[in-house]
Amino acid sequence: MWYPTLSAEKNGKDGARGICRIPPKRQKQRRREGGAHDLPVWKGKLVTMDLPPERSNEQASAAQGETDAAGAAALFEKSVEIMARLRAPDGCPWDREQSFDSIRKYTLEEAYEVFDAIERRDWPHLKDELGDLLLQVLFYAEMAANEGHFTIAEVLDNLNRKLVRRHPHVFGEEASRAAGNRANVDAAGSSAEVLRNWEEIKAAEALHAADAALHAADAPSAQKLPKSRLDGVQRAMPALAEAAKLGAKAQKAGFDWPSWRDLLPKLAEETAELEAEAASDDPARKPAVEAELGDLLFTVVNLGRHLGVDAEMALRGCNLRFRERFREMEVAAVRPLEELSPAELEELWVQAKRKLARRSKEREGL
Repeated sequence: MWYPTLSAEKNGKDGARGICRIPPKRQKQRRREGGAHDLPVWKGKLVTMDLPPERSNEQASAAQGETDAAGAAALFEKSVEIMARLRAPDGCPWDREQSFDSIRKYTLEEAYEVFDAIERRDWPHLKDELGDLLLQVLFYAEMAANEGHFTIAEVLDNLNRKLVRRHPHVFGEEASRAAGNRANVDAAGSSAEVLRNWEEIKAAEALHAADAALHAADAPSAQKLPKSRLDGVQRAMPALAEAAKLGAKAQKAGFDWPSWRDLLPKLAEETAELEAEAASDDPARKPAVEAELGDLLFTVVNLGRHLGVDAEMALRGCNLRFRERFREMEVAAVRPLEELSPAELEELWVQAKRKLARRSKEREGL
């Protein structure tokens, strides 16, 4: 987990102590407007982390298949209060320094950790990782509330309306209409019909949103952006996949390298530009360094596209090989790696590559 706060340990009578400790004095109650909601953000009650005790495995097994909505709501309210407390003026310095840009990279990381736990069927780990992913939602919503954009109550209200709107076969046509459904759909009796209705309702929502955007664009102060064929490539995907799709779309317009060989000089060019920016060692040049590194990565991804290689899968394979080789280095080293010279480390690396290559050939020969 990336999040550095609330790494608590017992501290005598003071209760839980961590990097950001809850002060024992009472705090004034803060409230923030949330549209039709008036959400209590922090009640100032906590001296220690007044959370319910963890359930045993037996208790968890007994509750299998049950959803305690009231209990979950109380715990969720507590999580919202804790997040608000961490971002409060006298809260945690680290939390208060964060922005949407500084923590966004962790959102993807947490999502991948959820995927990993699911693939390994590691249910205790999945429980922890889902909590970490939920923390991202709470963090973003609290920052948005701090800046006056929206609150966590509005996030939940939008979600609830969407679920009711898109499930008329469960909540009824009247409730679905009240939640904003504008599509005329038939009753669903199978999963296929549910999916068809879902898409029709979603399409009606998109049409309504497009109409609203069109009216907003007609306003004198609106800034209109011309349409692009790249608009069909969603931003909401991993950057490597987005880069490959953008390259493929541009190729259809004739904007592409003729062959993979033509990308090699481009790689050298982008590497030289990155080297020139990085050589300054000026912290103010970091955005320029990031931009040049992005150009280099984009070129590499499109080299993979020309070669028929998925960049994400190629990198995952590389990561796995690095893990295996590094583990072999640790096993083969007679002293801790930190005590070895660069030449000794390089020799261990070469030996690990050779050993794993032999092992791979032996497996192929079986």
